[in-house]
Amino acid sequence: MFVHKIDEELSLKLIDMRDAEKVFALTNNSRDYLKEWLPWLEKTKKIEDTHEYIKASLKDFAEDKSMNTVILYKNEIVGIAGFNQLDWSNKLAYIGYWLDKDFQGKGIMTRVSKALTDYAFNELNMNKVEIRAASENKKSRSVPERLDFVEEGHIRQAEYLYDHYVDLVVYGILAEEWKK
Repeated sequence: MFVHKIDEELSLKLIDMRDAEKVFALTNNSRDYLKEWLPWLEKTKKIEDTHEYIKASLKDFAEDKSMNTVILYKNEIVGIAGFNQLDWSNKLAYIGYWLDKDFQGKGIMTRVSKALTDYAFNELNMNKVEIRAASENKKSRSVPERLDFVEEGHIRQAEYLYDHYVDLVVYGILAEEWKK
């Protein structure tokens, strides 16, 4: 089983079925908060929906398409982070994340994203890592900005959120830039 220790407080662990109840409870706890920026909340209304997400995540991991982990903060699951997509032909990893509203402001997502970026370059031998965030989602955008990712552009009306479209900002960093 994949477990990646980040520091004394934080670890990433490959999501598995034993995490379903906690992940679903976190989703419910932060539903209104997360719904502002994430399009999948309407598809996650019962624990069986979380089971299906975990099954799909494990299948994609086995096929080297993605890697979704639970974020463990002081041994408690507080969110999800990982590689939404691994593009092996272009050596590009796309980081995605969400965090329970009660654990915001502790630097968790910046440390997690730094660890995932390190992992992408040092273990997966990727050439580039991307993070995309809604243009108005200042908290999510601050993560790649703190890590010196380059703002590469805006994709207009790239994501539909329930009743409206949002623009996405694309951030990227190259392996040669990260190693400096």
